[in-house]
Amino acid sequence: MMVENSTTTTTAIPFGEFITQFKATIKQLFAEREQNFAAQVQRGFSTEELTKIMAQTPLSVAIPSAYGGRGAHPRECMSLLEACSYESIPLTLMCGINIALFIEPFAKYGDESIKSRIFGKFLDDKCMGGLMITEPDHGSDALNMKTSYTTSASGDYHLTGTKHWQGLTGLADYWLVAARKMTSKGALSRDVDLFVSEDNIPAQHINVTEYYENYGLYQIPYGRNEIDINVPGTHRLQPETTGIKMLMDTLHRSRLQFPGMALGFLRRALEEATNHCQERMVRGKSLRQFDQIEQLLVRLESSYTICSSMCYASSHGTSIDFDLALKGIEANTFKAVVSDLMQESAQILTQLLGGKGYLVQSLGSRSIMDSRPFQIFEGPNDMLFTQLADMVLKAMSKAKEMNLLSFMKTYELSRRSAEIFKADINVNLDRAMPQRKSVIIGEVMAFVIIAHNIMQMRDQGFNSQLAENALIRLQQDVSGRMNSYTNRRDNQPTEGYMEDSSWYALLDKVEV
Repeated sequence: MMVENSTTTTTAIPFGEFITQFKATIKQLFAEREQNFAAQVQRGFSTEELTKIMAQTPLSVAIPSAYGGRGAHPRECMSLLEACSYESIPLTLMCGINIALFIEPFAKYGDESIKSRIFGKFLDDKCMGGLMITEPDHGSDALNMKTSYTTSASGDYHLTGTKHWQGLTGLADYWLVAARKMTSKGALSRDVDLFVSEDNIPAQHINVTEYYENYGLYQIPYGRNEIDINVPGTHRLQPETTGIKMLMDTLHRSRLQFPGMALGFLRRALEEATNHCQERMVRGKSLRQFDQIEQLLVRLESSYTICSSMCYASSHGTSIDFDLALKGIEANTFKAVVSDLMQESAQILTQLLGGKGYLVQSLGSRSIMDSRPFQIFEGPNDMLFTQLADMVLKAMSKAKEMNLLSFMKTYELSRRSAEIFKADINVNLDRAMPQRKSVIIGEVMAFVIIAHNIMQMRDQGFNSQLAENALIRLQQDVSGRMNSYTNRRDNQPTEGYMEDSSWYALLDKVEV
């Protein structure tokens, strides 16, 4: 069913023209913003800023064409996120939340009878949406959430519970709320369901009881939400199998789109660092001529290349037509690696800029705090690397091949690249290993998988020198991680660490 009377000025034009127009709009907006100290530290985007941004109908890229959108093509969604992140990490997160955590799951699993109306609101009224999963007592342990629902005789649902740290708290017009069914015996079902709430309807309004004063991502409101709402039967999303698989499909699709939210920032960091190092003179030569500086620039460059390979891969297999519930290895790899690259690049840029890096309007110091949460939300990276190692080790055990090199040479996600790491990954693994070693092995596996993607992208015509530099960097990173892995000297926190640990008191003993 087509949406009538929807905005067509931006959805009908070719994507190239659409994205060029959008880039010009946000470039001017953020250029003005960087000259205003107050704007850098204000909470949320101003009404004027949001109006200018949403007037371009950026979220139309994720809405299927049947409902008036641009068609929900992954490459267009990733390109939009890249354009946003070049100017602002909070802006790309705002769009990423809308696209991956509301529009896409709603388009795939929502009731057909309400899609046209709600998508029309996104296109015409510039509405926004988000996802509520995290609870105060159950952060990463989402499957033990306590938010519950019951069903009335009329088929409506009553949801109660508490959610917090939802991006766009108090700002989104629509929410997908995760909840577990309360059984007749007062127990919670093991499965999870998602429900659409419309905040402008009193019975569905979610009360914000507290806004958090978070560091970084100042333009994204976070807070605590008390849920006591009633929604119609049509507002429950319909999973193809189970609610847990629907949730994993949603989260994996989101994680696989993290590279889009990172690429623009990584390119901007590389550009600013390169320009600064070429112009900054020290002892008669530019910073660019110092060997250590060159290595830092190579790290920034290779981060851009690595992220590009992820965007290239994600553009092929992340549309809502695909079921990504079982794509945990790829999703964990992309999210964890790219968010680590964001934080490292922010640190490098700040260091290279020197004193300028600590100005409020500097991309460097601002992005240290803005990129840090990406390593935490949707699963802390150390947890994701541990899960990645567990998943691959399970596949190795099933294949009866516990040598990492031998397995990765035949594994579909790494068969192109495993050979270049043979000097470091020719080790036999044990499924029972300490978590700290699981994290290391997960990182190594992720780097080998990413190298496979880089090779595929290079073979399609991507800059071969950039690809080679990135592969060398990954080899160095794998070598460093494996040196840590093979170091058998594990240490533990010291009990009673305050005993005999005062340097000042030690001086008295020596003098006596």
